[in-house]
Amino acid sequence: MEKTKKDTRWMVSVALMAAIIIVLANTPLGMIQLPIIKATTVHIPVIIGAVLLGPAAGAILGCVFGICSLVSNTMAPTLLSFAFSPFMSTTGLTGVVKALWISIGCRIMIGVVAGWLWILLKKFNVNQTIALVVTGFAGSMTNTIFVMGSIYILFAQQYAQAKEVAITAVWGLIMGTVTASGIPEAVAAAVLVLALGKVLLKFMKRV
Repeated sequence: MEKTKKDTRWMVSVALMAAIIIVLANTPLGMIQLPIIKATTVHIPVIIGAVLLGPAAGAILGCVFGICSLVSNTMAPTLLSFAFSPFMSTTGLTGVVKALWISIGCRIMIGVVAGWLWILLKKFNVNQTIALVVTGFAGSMTNTIFVMGSIYILFAQQYAQAKEVAITAVWGLIMGTVTASGIPEAVAAAVLVLALGKVLLKFMKRV
């Protein structure tokens, strides 16, 4: 009976976090205006879910994030939607598989990495504040590194064509994105995961 209650609570919690992801992905709440760029917040519930509910929950929530990204890039295509939507593929079945990996696979890795990193940090008795900051930063950078790294490895030619640059310039553009967007997003994630995580961890202990 107790196990059933825990399983039910886990599923309800995952569903709630998934709903938050869907709301963030489809409203302006999913973006934070920074001095230079807009930073996404959609991956924050994925990281927090991984901390509170474990790597499996993190993987499920990352999948929800990825599906939202896939739908968004299909319904409202942008210059780089070929890398995120299998329906926008310009290279046939191979491109479809690559796009699915970037849009969904890379986002699943956010939850997996954040969940297992949190477990590892707690195992070594790392201070909770430091552990939350590190997990938030690392989870966000997992998103940036996996997505942008996969684009470079799998879609360098198409990326160069979309940006109208030589293929030799792609690495510089990728690193520019990681620096200008990825790092500020990771800092924002570290702060938000710390603030929300502390409150939610206390709440989870009481329930």
